[in-house]
Amino acid sequence: MSWINEIRVVIGLDFGTTYSGFSLHHIDNDDVTNIQANCEWPGGMGTLKTNTVLQYKANFEDVELWGYPALYKKPNKKNKDKEMKPVELFKLHLGNCLEKYKPKLPVDYKKAITDYLREMGKCMKETIPQYWPGIDFMKNVLLILTVPAEYSENDKAIMRECIFNAGLIGEKNSERLQFTTEPEAAAIYCMYCLKEYKLTEPGTTFMIVDCGGGTVDLTTRKLLEGNQLGEVTERAGDFCGSTFIDKKFIELLKHEVGNSAIKLLSKNHYGQLQYLVQEFCQNVKLPFTGSDPNFIYEMDLEEIAPSLIQYVTGSKKDLMEEKEWIIQIDFDTIKSMFDPIIDRIIEMIRVQLENSKQCSAIFLVGGFGQSKYLQKKIEKKFGRKVDNISIPYQPIAAVVRGAAIYGKSLLDSKNYKNTNNLKCVIATRILNHTFGARETAIWKPGDPPDRITSSGKISKFRRIVERKTEVTLDHEIVFENLYPISPIQRKMQFDIYYTKAQDATYCDEPGMIFLGSLLIDLPDVHLGRDRPCTFCLSFGDMEIKARAFNQKNGQNYETKFELNNY
Repeated sequence: MSWINEIRVVIGLDFGTTYSGFSLHHIDNDDVTNIQANCEWPGGMGTLKTNTVLQYKANFEDVELWGYPALYKKPNKKNKDKEMKPVELFKLHLGNCLEKYKPKLPVDYKKAITDYLREMGKCMKETIPQYWPGIDFMKNVLLILTVPAEYSENDKAIMRECIFNAGLIGEKNSERLQFTTEPEAAAIYCMYCLKEYKLTEPGTTFMIVDCGGGTVDLTTRKLLEGNQLGEVTERAGDFCGSTFIDKKFIELLKHEVGNSAIKLLSKNHYGQLQYLVQEFCQNVKLPFTGSDPNFIYEMDLEEIAPSLIQYVTGSKKDLMEEKEWIIQIDFDTIKSMFDPIIDRIIEMIRVQLENSKQCSAIFLVGGFGQSKYLQKKIEKKFGRKVDNISIPYQPIAAVVRGAAIYGKSLLDSKNYKNTNNLKCVIATRILNHTFGARETAIWKPGDPPDRITSSGKISKFRRIVERKTEVTLDHEIVFENLYPISPIQRKMQFDIYYTKAQDATYCDEPGMIFLGSLLIDLPDVHLGRDRPCTFCLSFGDMEIKARAFNQKNGQNYETKFELNNY
């Protein structure tokens, strides 16, 4: 573990679907709230994240632009040539994303991820010396990458490969790269925000509402002894992020200038369409509070998207010429864009509060969490039920800041520097699925006749642990005294299944998913059925473990399963 002694800086890296960012923290600084979230990006300063977008050169080999400049194209009335469309949303090729949502890319998605991370790496390597000269990136940096909770071991392996190919680690299996999940990083950051409200007693519960661009994710956590966190309810998520308001705006544009005009603008001048959206966000979506019924915004299409004019035809063109190509967006129109999205978020919070029974604080994080209108609506709805509804410092950077804190505590837990042992490890989780094993038993009257096997047996689902159970990480759920069905049986196989249902009778019911198998030997057939076995299932930090052993001869068997969103 000599590499631990070389670490000087922890970097929290959030590689997101639409936006990405990173934070920096020197290990000699025991103040875990003093973390530098990067705010210098190509195309400008002051923002804590940049767009997860690439603009390639014509050969699609070399990157020409990345981040903000790759997506938004300022209008140029003289230049009406067709633009090359940027490469974006490539992260959707990982995880459980449905095929219909995965974008078609002109390059392999792994190349896009690698190229983007390489550009991020250049930015990191340029930024570190501004704070701490003399840092060797490949030797003195611990990189903590946040991943969605549902990522499998294979997804993480792909990300590790891309990070290695991008030149951010020296060896593919380097321990200088560690993973944590996005919701847990946000929870760790918010845990330290509790101190501002003097909520430091073990047992304190708090909800994190992570309002991103595409999704909104909720989790309720409980503060435990030793700065550890438990999970109180199941994580909940929905596609009701702020980009759905942007889509409402594009629908408004289609209504004003015609669907075909917007399609052609997107096809030939995608950068100008995104510039329109950016103008809407800066002048309407972000400043909207819902307090001023006289709020109105006038958008000049000739100035903001001059290439659009050539695609508007017929009565739409006549009407827009009468308006001098000005679109007015009034208070009621804006409100109608926000309310359906916010109503879904409020309903999610309501259900979480019902399930958790008690909640001392709600923290709004993520980019959309900065919306004054969203904050106002949540405060009005839940202000009497929850004493503290807050927006922590730099909410858009909650995940990268939490990742850096996680990395610092990881080093402390390995006794690198134990002066302020944080141990901010997620201690418990709430299961999102019911787990069980296939059990073979003697068919009895009352069992379905069509399920009897030729040997007179029947297979059923035996529940091991049900959904919504709070489990301590690495605590084993144990089943003892499991006996072979036949006296001459030489092996016993444990087939593990999981389902969203609270319980089930059979392993082929709708929604039932096969997780994996564990096979153990059963020698000593002279003992007949008197060969008891023990089966154990445990839920680790990023994996599920199954273990079984023969109680007669002590033989042990173990396997791991790839299911992170359990």
